[in-house]
Amino acid sequence: MTTTISYPNAPDLAADDYIAIGLATCFVKEDGEVHQIEVIEPIPSAALEALLKGIPTSYKLAFATTLGNVLDSDTLHLPDGFPESAQFGEEFVPRAFAAARTYKRRESAKSLIPLGTTYSEFKYSIERKRVLNAARVVTKEDNVKQHSHTHKVL
Repeated sequence: MTTTISYPNAPDLAADDYIAIGLATCFVKEDGEVHQIEVIEPIPSAALEALLKGIPTSYKLAFATTLGNVLDSDTLHLPDGFPESAQFGEEFVPRAFAAARTYKRRESAKSLIPLGTTYSEFKYSIERKRVLNAARVVTKEDNVKQHSHTHKVL
């Protein structure tokens, strides 16, 4: 039996490998204002298991599909049922490859959302906003003051 290699950067993966793709509500900070956007991201098996247990998440829905339906060579395809305004997340392709490998390693996770179906019963919450381009600026006030005897040998 011959295996067709679909992806030169991931020879261990094929177009028919399972992957879960999620639609997340994220935020982008521009000119001091925060704008809401919808992002398409691959969901690894462990994260999917945690989401299905009811933790709050920014994911509105998840769709079970194959790599070939989303990624054809270097072209990304918007899955059916996803809004046209949604955009693919940063580093989507390598993250999709990594997520697909998690489902190959943990076959039982494929049954959480059967292939070709959409799951939308997540505990959706944007109370804690996911800001994609947040920059962490460290200031002098962030330093922790230590007691004067901390580094002395007694």
